[in-house]
Amino acid sequence: MAATTTGSPLAFAPRFNFRDLQLIVAGYADPAGRERELSETFGSMRWLWSEDEYVRFDRDSRELRSLTFFVPAQFASEGRSFREGPRTRAAGLRADAVGEFGMPRTTVFHCDPGAGALTCLADVRLLGRKPDARLGVAPDTSLLVHEGAVAGWRLGDPARYLTDGFAEPPSGPPAPATRLRLAECLELVSSPLVDRVMDTDPEAWRKLRAVERALGEQGEDRARADVLHGVISRLIEDYEG
Repeated sequence: MAATTTGSPLAFAPRFNFRDLQLIVAGYADPAGRERELSETFGSMRWLWSEDEYVRFDRDSRELRSLTFFVPAQFASEGRSFREGPRTRAAGLRADAVGEFGMPRTTVFHCDPGAGALTCLADVRLLGRKPDARLGVAPDTSLLVHEGAVAGWRLGDPARYLTDGFAEPPSGPPAPATRLRLAECLELVSSPLVDRVMDTDPEAWRKLRAVERALGEQGEDRARADVLHGVISRLIEDYEG
């Protein structure tokens, strides 16, 4: 599917649903709203629960209407190249024609220790490369372009947009402790560290329990800390021997 850049990026604030590890940039506020939008749009979500990133365009204007991206299961520890490349350019998208298309989910992600940005790429072979372009299609949300195609996406300051489900994120900036815990939690819920948790590796479990304790004791930014704490607590419940 081909699209042309426009001067109208989405105005919706991102919602980083940590429970389901998905980034939602849309006007709807619940699953029912997402389903209603399907009849008014076209794009990569070809059927409910299809294994695609959800990129939807308005049927009448062909303008970008909403995005839902999924954080992949594989964590990459090296991420310097993610922060390099061209400056982000604010841009909307208009599909060249109406039609359904496939957009496979990304396969690998990186988040630096301070959670300055979350970057997800379609192919592990792109880890050492710079994107050819970065299109800012929504606040703090960019598409990464490589050789003329979308090769991934980037969310700046992901802790700011932390939420559970479709709820609006808390107002105000996140606490520094929340940013640190988010980076740790993303690593804990993804491979290879989560595999070590499932195998009851002592070192992995020490880290898991330390993060769970730090989140439980965090005195500031409680709404965001509670989102993270809930996911980590369930991980402990699921795999505790």
